[in-house]
Amino acid sequence: MPQHTLPPVHNAPRTSAPRRAERATAWPVAIGTAARRAGISARMVRHYESLGLITGVARTDSGYRQYTEADVHALHFIRRARDLGFSMEEIAELLGLWHDRSRASSQVKRIAQAHIDDLNTRIAAMQAMQRTLQTLVSCCQGNDRPECPILDDLAKPAA
Repeated sequence: MPQHTLPPVHNAPRTSAPRRAERATAWPVAIGTAARRAGISARMVRHYESLGLITGVARTDSGYRQYTEADVHALHFIRRARDLGFSMEEIAELLGLWHDRSRASSQVKRIAQAHIDDLNTRIAAMQAMQRTLQTLVSCCQGNDRPECPILDDLAKPAA
């Protein structure tokens, strides 16, 4: 089983001393630090928390959120899943499976395969749109005359 590691801190100075100091930062961390380490905005951290993807976040006496290393790791997981186009519902399910050490990998594969199938359907639909638009553009003279097959096609009643 591969080890999950935190992503590198973005926009960090290139010298090793500040990076060592940043790694040595005590946990928990404030929302800005957690967001930066996960590669997302603080707004998205709050959004994911409101959706229940991140739970049990501690707060200081004055109400500031405090994120653990595990929270930041989960935020990175969410960001990576979003980068791959998974829906929030799929991400919630994947997070649950990630935390469930007794899961079967077939459950994860089923979700990923369904997502691939959905992507293929969406890609095919977009390619059909592209072909239609290419045909319409090739039929349009693109001159100073008002006749335009693109607008004519858009104005057709639905079939």
